[in-house]
Amino acid sequence: MSGKKSKKPASTVTVNRRAAFDYKLGEAIKCGMSLNGPEVRLIRDHHVQLKGSFVTLRNGELWLNNLTLGPETARNIKLLATKKQIHSMERAKQDGMTIVPTKLYGGSRYIKLDIAIAEGKKKYDKRQSIKQKDLDREHSRRLY
Repeated sequence: MSGKKSKKPASTVTVNRRAAFDYKLGEAIKCGMSLNGPEVRLIRDHHVQLKGSFVTLRNGELWLNNLTLGPETARNIKLLATKKQIHSMERAKQDGMTIVPTKLYGGSRYIKLDIAIAEGKKKYDKRQSIKQKDLDREHSRRLY
């Protein structure tokens, strides 16, 4: 045997597509998550959903609420971020912005979560984004 290490599996990414549709996304940060063993296994096995989850600030800490892990629902998980990042999120929250999770990386040694400062879209903004998506799809069809 040559003693070479096997390659790491590709990082699995769970994307919250609904967040990009419902909100105008702004500044994003990457933070860790405080998890136990079974939760880590469920994330690595793709038994996780970000849809409907949101981030709150409690006692100077970031918390991910309503994360769906496997058959169990409505988990609240503490997020690991620096004080500087937490203070920037607090300022944005005071300005009336929302904090939403956008991506979850779970294939490597560490499980990371991208959260973004977001502003809610109105109904007419959502219709415009649907119209733009349809136009882009039609344009790409004409090219091929």
